[in-house]
Amino acid sequence: MENIHHKINVCLKDFFGFNKFKGNQEQAITSIMKGNNTFVIMPTGGGKSLCYQLPAILLDGVAIIISPLIALMKNQVDSIRSYAEDENIAHFFNSTLSKSEKENVKNCVLNGKTKLLFVAPETINQQNNVEFLRKCQISFFAIDEAHCISEWGHDFRPEYRKLKTTIKEINKKPVIALTATATEKVKKDIVKNLGMEDSQLFISSFNRPNLYYEIRDKINVDRELIKFVKKNEHKSGIIYCLARKKAEEISEILNLNNIKSLPYHAGLEQKIRVQTQDSFLMEEVNVIVATIAFGMGIDKPDVRYVIHYNLPKSLENYYQETGRCGRDGGEGQCILFYKKEDLEKLQSFNSKKIALEKTIGKKLLEDMISYVETKDCRRKQILHYFGEYYEKNACKEKCDNCKNPKTYKDYQNELTIILELLKEVNGHFNMIELISILQGHDSNVGHVKLSELSNFNKLNKTHKSIIQLLIERAVLEKLIEKNIENGKLKIGELGELFLNKPFQFLMIKNQKKNKSLSSHDNMLLEILIRVRKDLASKKNVPPFIIFQDPSLEEMAIQYPINNEELQNIIGVGVGKIKKYGEPFTNAIKEYVEKNNIKKTEDYVIKSKPKKNDLKIFIIQSSDRKLPFDDIIQQKNISMETLINEIENIVKSGTKINIDYHINDILDEVQQNEIKDYYLKEAHTDSIEDAQNYFENEYEDDEIRLMKIKIFSDLAN
Repeated sequence: MENIHHKINVCLKDFFGFNKFKGNQEQAITSIMKGNNTFVIMPTGGGKSLCYQLPAILLDGVAIIISPLIALMKNQVDSIRSYAEDENIAHFFNSTLSKSEKENVKNCVLNGKTKLLFVAPETINQQNNVEFLRKCQISFFAIDEAHCISEWGHDFRPEYRKLKTTIKEINKKPVIALTATATEKVKKDIVKNLGMEDSQLFISSFNRPNLYYEIRDKINVDRELIKFVKKNEHKSGIIYCLARKKAEEISEILNLNNIKSLPYHAGLEQKIRVQTQDSFLMEEVNVIVATIAFGMGIDKPDVRYVIHYNLPKSLENYYQETGRCGRDGGEGQCILFYKKEDLEKLQSFNSKKIALEKTIGKKLLEDMISYVETKDCRRKQILHYFGEYYEKNACKEKCDNCKNPKTYKDYQNELTIILELLKEVNGHFNMIELISILQGHDSNVGHVKLSELSNFNKLNKTHKSIIQLLIERAVLEKLIEKNIENGKLKIGELGELFLNKPFQFLMIKNQKKNKSLSSHDNMLLEILIRVRKDLASKKNVPPFIIFQDPSLEEMAIQYPINNEELQNIIGVGVGKIKKYGEPFTNAIKEYVEKNNIKKTEDYVIKSKPKKNDLKIFIIQSSDRKLPFDDIIQQKNISMETLINEIENIVKSGTKINIDYHINDILDEVQQNEIKDYYLKEAHTDSIEDAQNYFENEYEDDEIRLMKIKIFSDLAN
């Protein structure tokens, strides 16, 4: 026993150059050296590789390392060779090798020169390779990324299921299984499918204390990405997307903004993927925009941020991918951008799967959403998912919930009314219709007896957006069931339980917006407000028709001194620049020169001009006076999406004819009433303020469309 420990420590110092082991490394190495089946669960950056590398050097024969990715094999081989004089100490054996290269590897293994042979599961399962390995002296088998054996794992690979039979056929030698992530269910799957019931289990803490976890609303996400990356210039980062096309688009936007970036996904040729990985490792590019195919094989210790552009499919995926960050123990920021449409997209994909996959996917997604929605410490939630107890106060503000605690309001009474209404109407209506009933707008639903419902008009003082958020949360928490096909809602079993025994239903009261990466220049902002006021008086329009406050605030950050730069400001289109831009750029230019402002280009966001088929269709349809209902039906979009697109068209400076639709929904007196409000009474362009002014006489959509028409007529 003492002899093994001495050998292990000498090898650690003399071969690998380390003075001490991390966590459970020494115990796991001792276990495999003694010939025991060994199961190691150790987070990314915890030193899993050493658990099979060191015993492979000391034991007689060759260790067979089964690894799922070619890139991972190459990195591991390069890593081992960097410690040794003879590069034959480690080889990989896969489909990238030529016939002569494969023969060379086989000879090195048979001659005893090779101590570690890396193979893919697909390769080792081939019968000709089984026959070759039976001739070799094998020390042990190591199965890396062992979670791939489980359908409940985040990267299931059917070939892993055959390994138990293949290993038995080659030679009954000890097995060491290694993974960075494993829930209780995945652990059981690994043990069962590898026949490792007798294995010694070594679990390290899943906590990565240096990582900071944050969820951000997915608003102006490309712009926020550029700002974040520019703020972290010269640092390495990974941005994860679900779709290949999106990875390429984001990489292109980054490059347009002078950020060296490359896309990475399974659709690229193998040669390009290898070049991309090497460029990242050698720091020729700072940012990789990737699908989940990237990262498993990248041993880069100083990745400083991992950004999720889309919602991951599971909390294991998320943990594994954020685990690429700060492996050296240094700074690591993990930002996830979230919007409910991402969840709906994943739910839609999942609904098309076969029964078992659908059940698994649904449960994994629920756990992911629970993490996003949690009011508690995010670190605590992650560790609890992996079965590890954690004291919340140990987080030390390394997640957004602990750093910026949010204020919550109890909506128990409002939820009770919503659930009681759902019982009354028995699954006949969708969310928009239910909100209309709750706010007393029966004309929107087209049913004569709705006003007789006991909950009709019961939430007329609650804003539509709050009711929508309540319903969405209740769907997530299974109090309400939603029919994915037609969007109709009905009360769930948990909703019935809630009505029998109500409990607190908390939602964020005043959620703080993400802090701006740069605060605005107050002196300049005051000047711009005066310029706007003078111009508004001359043009006889309210100041917010010219530029809204967020536009002025951004001007006071970016200091745009010409039309090209002004066009990068939020809410500023070509039409507005022609009509109102000059006094603002002149004022900013004078201020910059007078105060010797050193202007940076960091936050001037350049975007690629792209053809927007929906935008073109809407403009052409409105020219032909095509009814809005027909546009919605032909393009399979909601009324909200249509109005959002129309608003964006107007903001970009393009005039659009929506008079024909407004004339259908509002008479001349109503139109003039709303117009007079915005031109003579309103202090802001807020829909909510307008609703309060008119005491909910009009629908949100009616006010929005009138506001868009006024802006289009006066601002463009």
